[in-house]
Amino acid sequence: MHEFRHKNNVLYCESVRVPDIAERVKTPFYLYSHHTLVDHYRKIKRAFKSVDALICFSMKANSSLAVCRALVNEGAGLDIVSGGELYKALRVGVDPKKIVYAGIGKTRREIEEAMKADILFFNVESLPELILLDSVAGSMRRIVNVSLRLNPDVAVKTHRYIVTGTSESKFGIGFEAARRIFERSDAFPNLRINGLHLHIGSQITHSRPYVRALRRVYAFIKKAPRNLQYLNIGGGLGIVYGNERPQTAHRFAKAVLPIIKKTKLKLILEPGRFVAGNSGILVTKVLYVKESLNKRFVIIDAGMNDMVRPSFYGAYHNIQPVVRKSHGRAPHMVVDVVGPVCESGDFLAKNRRLPMVIEGDILAVMGAGAYGYTMSSNYNSRPRAAEVMVIRDRFYTIREREIYRDLIKGEVIPRELR
Repeated sequence: MHEFRHKNNVLYCESVRVPDIAERVKTPFYLYSHHTLVDHYRKIKRAFKSVDALICFSMKANSSLAVCRALVNEGAGLDIVSGGELYKALRVGVDPKKIVYAGIGKTRREIEEAMKADILFFNVESLPELILLDSVAGSMRRIVNVSLRLNPDVAVKTHRYIVTGTSESKFGIGFEAARRIFERSDAFPNLRINGLHLHIGSQITHSRPYVRALRRVYAFIKKAPRNLQYLNIGGGLGIVYGNERPQTAHRFAKAVLPIIKKTKLKLILEPGRFVAGNSGILVTKVLYVKESLNKRFVIIDAGMNDMVRPSFYGAYHNIQPVVRKSHGRAPHMVVDVVGPVCESGDFLAKNRRLPMVIEGDILAVMGAGAYGYTMSSNYNSRPRAAEVMVIRDRFYTIREREIYRDLIKGEVIPRELR
């Protein structure tokens, strides 16, 4: 459920009219419901209450400071994958002992920064990374917690770009390789290899792949050293974008907890999309309606630079008029909703049946709270959109819209070219 609803044909975010925000902020902008964000976090926290799980929100889904702070205020930890995310995580005041660090390409500098911050542990993806971690920890005279990311070789039904738990994936360590690492753990005197991690993919709408993966991990745990303390099962829980019927947090927990409890390890989860996805929308304005021989195009002021998921993944996002006309009885049309970027792949919807719209109408791209702004860019030298959060009956600009000056920040023209 989310707090974006039409009342008297006008879209509201919580108790605030979206057209009023659009008039003040101008389009395009991302809009988040604080209530929805927090409610989704609480749902997954309650679902795993029996094992007192640590819920680390995945910053790759949405790293806006206000979004992360809202969740940290609820007791959430943070899952990070870069030095930049570490910097932002510390800025929002999260307890470093609630930070877990994933990613296959950590640099020495990033590792040093995370060790100085005294984070909970690193999720390690390869033997070379393990060797580097041990070297850095030794030079800093630290003993560091490490969790091996296992690759359980489990296929999931989702887009191929977000499948991360098969043998062909670049992520994780196979069971046999992990066993050999445990056998030679004495070779890493500065590391405490006391956790296991898995993350099998994203936008997964059923618990079966998780159960299969956890059964394989549990079989591995039974033969693993006795010093294991943590089991991190990652994220990936799917949400409703169109006609999906994903599991609830309660049903997911009911499916996986029997296996997790048998491990007797401290549970960590890394939800991102599940918490943030339906807590946000992208608000955009119709610039033109263009008729061609075989197509009708609705050209909007948000493009693939603002929301790349439809272009990159072929992702579906429901699109609604912010103000409904004729009490929902307006004529409909089949259109492509496209942005202003100079790419044929710049679209937010193809062959979509929408109510009749005209120039100046405001549209809401639903389910845009995760992997929206974080994947945006300045392609075509377009400034990034603003971000706004509604808390009950007030709205706050939590990130200013970029201006043209931001596009050249840090750039220098050499003297020889002047």
